[in-house]
Amino acid sequence: MAAGRQPCKPLQTGVRAKSPHPATAKLGIVTTTAPPAMTLKQLPEHQRPRERLIAGGAGALTDAELLAIFLRVGVQGRTAVELGQQMLHHFGSINALFQASVTEFSQLHGLGPAKFAQLNAVMELARRAIGEQLALKIALDRPELVEQYLRTSLYQRQHEVFVVLFLDVKNRLLANSEMFRGTLTHASVYPREVVKAALRHNAASVILAHNHPSGIAEPSTADLMLTRSLTEALALVDVRVLDHFIVAGQQVHSFAEHGQL
Repeated sequence: MAAGRQPCKPLQTGVRAKSPHPATAKLGIVTTTAPPAMTLKQLPEHQRPRERLIAGGAGALTDAELLAIFLRVGVQGRTAVELGQQMLHHFGSINALFQASVTEFSQLHGLGPAKFAQLNAVMELARRAIGEQLALKIALDRPELVEQYLRTSLYQRQHEVFVVLFLDVKNRLLANSEMFRGTLTHASVYPREVVKAALRHNAASVILAHNHPSGIAEPSTADLMLTRSLTEALALVDVRVLDHFIVAGQQVHSFAEHGQL
């Protein structure tokens, strides 16, 4: 080095290096401090999901915002809302998210077995809450209550199942029976068995329901024929079919609403 020339100083960067640990300093390793996880408190108050839910109800929130309240905190460089959006994009739908296994769920950074357990606990509590309402012998004169119960009961089933709700003369629930279980595409339903169960429960009417694991809520020709056969068979013992619901993920199709009974 030429006499009098000062050694060059290292270039400054925009990242501030934290003081190296003595053990790493000898190796020339420089570590940087990672930014903390983004929190909902960093958003303007009128954009925070929790505050918006309290002010306008849960129905005012998007799917991603509802997931953000569940998540509470995001990950490095991403808020909980953005993480919720990533979850929906990754799985494709809420239904697919709820059906994911713990391994699939944990593939996203920021999710893991603990969050998986929490999410499934929330869903099970919702199912039980609606089940309690039905068990209180309240009149099932509100289709949305039946739809909520069936949606939370059937949306996760990987195989097709056929359920019958047996009601008394005041449309109060007498029994809820999963009568048949089939493959992914078909369930064998025998009208004779449904009639026998209706007589055993002394039912005045029934509500039929089954799920479509395919995710398509539209009834097939076989569904329409089965509904007609059950309606005719139950009419012989003076039992009415009030409706038949098809649950496909979060979608619910009502035969009565579409004039298919």
